Amino acid sequence: MAVIMAAWLALGSDTSESASIFVEPQSGPFEVTVINTGELRAKNSTEIKGPEGLRDIRLYNTKIQKLIPEGTVVEKGDFVAELDRSEIMTKMQDAQLELQQAESQYEQAQLDSSLTLSQARDNLVNMQYTLEERQIAVEQSQYESPAVQRQTKIDLEKAQRQLKQGNKNYKTKVKQAEAKLREIEVDLTKAQNSLANIRQIMGQFRINAPEDGMVIYKRERSGRKQVEGSSVSAWNPVVAELPDFTAFESVTYVNEVDIQNVKTKQHVDLSLDAYPEKELNGTVMNVANIGEQRPNSDSKVFEVIIEINKPDTTLRPAMTTSNTIHINSLDKATYVPLETIHSVDSLSYVFKRDGLQPVMQQVELGMMNQNNVVINTGISMDDTIYMTLPEDTAGVKKVMLDKQITSK
Repeated sequence: MAVIMAAWLALGSDTSESASIFVEPQSGPFEVTVINTGELRAKNSTEIKGPEGLRDIRLYNTKIQKLIPEGTVVEKGDFVAELDRSEIMTKMQDAQLELQQAESQYEQAQLDSSLTLSQARDNLVNMQYTLEERQIAVEQSQYESPAVQRQTKIDLEKAQRQLKQGNKNYKTKVKQAEAKLREIEVDLTKAQNSLANIRQIMGQFRINAPEDGMVIYKRERSGRKQVEGSSVSAWNPVVAELPDFTAFESVTYVNEVDIQNVKTKQHVDLSLDAYPEKELNGTVMNVANIGEQRPNSDSKVFEVIIEINKPDTTLRPAMTTSNTIHINSLDKATYVPLETIHSVDSLSYVFKRDGLQPVMQQVELGMMNQNNVVINTGISMDDTIYMTLPEDTAGVKKVMLDKQITSK
């Protein structure tokens, strides 16, 4: 803009445009607002959720097979949605096979333990008989030679040691069998619990209303609402909501240029597209600190939550609102259209008429809104302002403000 203005001032204009358009400064109340569309949602609502334990069985996204129409009024316990059971049925069949294998392993371990311990007990009985035979041999050898007597005593001692060692071995085998059975029993219990958990979760695939209310679909991250065929996330298995109609808020998105002026507790006037004659008012309750990229938007926007001050029975979720956020205001100000302001070297000017000639007048700007800007210093109500550049700017007089005024 500065380059264009410099060219106009140095060379003048050779345009053949029609006569210039003029405006007069306006005086009166001045208000700065941010106007955006929004969407109503209930401030509080009860979530209608699918199964909570989907992650435990490694089901992370489950499709919605059936879903009642949005806006349906339901009572507690009424059917709301049905999830697709195909994946969980596969999980259940796998769990049943694992349970059967664990049961088979447990039974086999029991049989192996019974057989091993039975053989060990038979060996102990045989050792006991051998010991008794050796004792009899010692008793009968008292009339034999010393060598024979010594041999029978050695055989008796061997039989005693074998029986003692056999008893110790038997106790060890019992402990080993018990430990092996406990280990297999743990796997069996896990398989039983896994199957029971899958059956319990599958029982929750039919989703019922937790209380009375009107069903409103949950929105996905993309902004689309849940429909039949949408997926329910294991991390947030909300399918729909039952909104509380006693308190509403409007969710709107403000561009990154205007968001710096939006603050909490600012007053907001709202109107409904569905009921244009209805006037509502609200208060800015929350302004997002981080911008986001919304669908069909090229620039970042910031979420702003506006609470409706008074309840209204006609309000419904997802109604479109027109929100006028009141940023600032002056009881009395002098202002002109934004189109009359021109910038050169970071200074602001207007062209005003001095007799029949234009004058380039420096001005000090104040607040501005979407259409007009306040002039703090530089013009009076008697001035006539050019809406566009004058046809001939060669040699135009430039009037600067006092430095003491501009330095304040």
